[in-house]
Amino acid sequence: ACFRLLCSLLIPALFLSGILCVCLVVLLWGIRLWIQQRKKQLTSSGKDGKRPLVVAFFHPYCNAGGGGERVLWCAIRTLQKKYRNVMCVVYTGDRDATGEEIVEGAFRRFNIKLTHPVKFVFLEKRYLVKASLYPHFTLLGQSLGSVFLGWEALLKCVPDIYIDSMGYAFTLPLFKYLGGCRVGCYVHYPTISTDMLSVVRNQDTRFNNAAFITNNPLLSKFKLVYYYFFAFMYGLVGSCSDVIMVNSSWTLNHILSLWRAGACTSVVYPPCDVQTFLDIPLEEEKSTSEYSIVSISQFRPEKDHPLQIRAFAKLLKEKRPGQQPSLKLILIGGCRNQQDEERVNNLKRLCEELGVSKDVTFRINIPFEELKRHLAEATIGLHTMWNEHFGIGVVECMAAGTVILAHNSGGPKLDIVVPYEGHITGFLAENEDNYAETMAYILSLSPEKRLEIRENARRSVHRFSDQHFEETFLLSVEPLFK
Repeated sequence: ACFRLLCSLLIPALFLSGILCVCLVVLLWGIRLWIQQRKKQLTSSGKDGKRPLVVAFFHPYCNAGGGGERVLWCAIRTLQKKYRNVMCVVYTGDRDATGEEIVEGAFRRFNIKLTHPVKFVFLEKRYLVKASLYPHFTLLGQSLGSVFLGWEALLKCVPDIYIDSMGYAFTLPLFKYLGGCRVGCYVHYPTISTDMLSVVRNQDTRFNNAAFITNNPLLSKFKLVYYYFFAFMYGLVGSCSDVIMVNSSWTLNHILSLWRAGACTSVVYPPCDVQTFLDIPLEEEKSTSEYSIVSISQFRPEKDHPLQIRAFAKLLKEKRPGQQPSLKLILIGGCRNQQDEERVNNLKRLCEELGVSKDVTFRINIPFEELKRHLAEATIGLHTMWNEHFGIGVVECMAAGTVILAHNSGGPKLDIVVPYEGHITGFLAENEDNYAETMAYILSLSPEKRLEIRENARRSVHRFSDQHFEETFLLSVEPLFK
């Protein structure tokens, strides 16, 4: 009787599920056909009568002026140089600027001049991808928000080739399966990484894992299940990409383990403006009364400025009076908002507590020429972020001729501060003591030895130039144009 009851319930349920699945497939197929029809209506032929190949970049914050935006404009310039019958489109939420102002901003900030016009598709729902909209379940909220933003983009312009250049992987299946596009992406940073999973698993307190969660085993377990579910979904959407470009070996390892699409994944180092810094003359240090240690990074929690200040205080404490010239730590960075400014005030308070206020200088939102001057005068370039995905600031310090000291993890460890032709290019450290000891060691070297390290570092950074980016980028995206 129980078996008959089970069958009588199960068979209609399976039948209903089957009908719903067929309806869903028919609906999605219908939407795809409708979008293809819309594509024909929206695109017109060029002057020669041929319809241009539309390549669209999904970059909602294209006017932000950071490293990710430099990649976007270099990629567009590269495609315009290589392919004649290509129209580049940028989906953006920067509705407070015109297309001309955005292109002018790219030229002013990055010295990137585009050879042909770019079409901008302005999106109204960018607020859906703001982290502040989702105080809890932020990763999931932003990812679902990006799907709605992607849908708005797809309705406004249906491209032939779609490239997500800002890390919104959940838009990829939308453009591939409903838009019928060939899809690619450039990953600056995985939305979730195996490192993030281990932080939650080990109940470590970090800037993205609050103490109230680490102190509660139940909340930690719940967050771990949520992270594993999200990692599975992230892997699913990412794996539908036809071409995957990542910015470093560190990002590559995470994307390979999550997306499992090794055949179409390659490392394309971001284009750093190395030439500007290489133009700074490299000379042997003259006898000086002061050594400066310079740090370049935005005042964000993950950059770990407190570690720099504590290590510097330890270095000063262990320095015997009259042993060597005086030392100065210069913290250069951008403040985006009130939270960043509050962070700087906290760092200044830390300097006071450690008694190093007079030896630490803060330079906030400074002009580029002043940044170059500080780097030209510095002996050591300091970087302390754990698992920095690449590290443009590290490359800039090396190109400018400082002796770099970066964190022994992520991009600096795997790609940047590595031996070049068998010669040392810089140093790595992990904690307060390591950093203090290594700074003391660098300062104890002879000026000739330091000059040798600086020269090796300079020779090694050509791998991160605009020209190298163009070559590797074109090689990676080639399958999308076949």
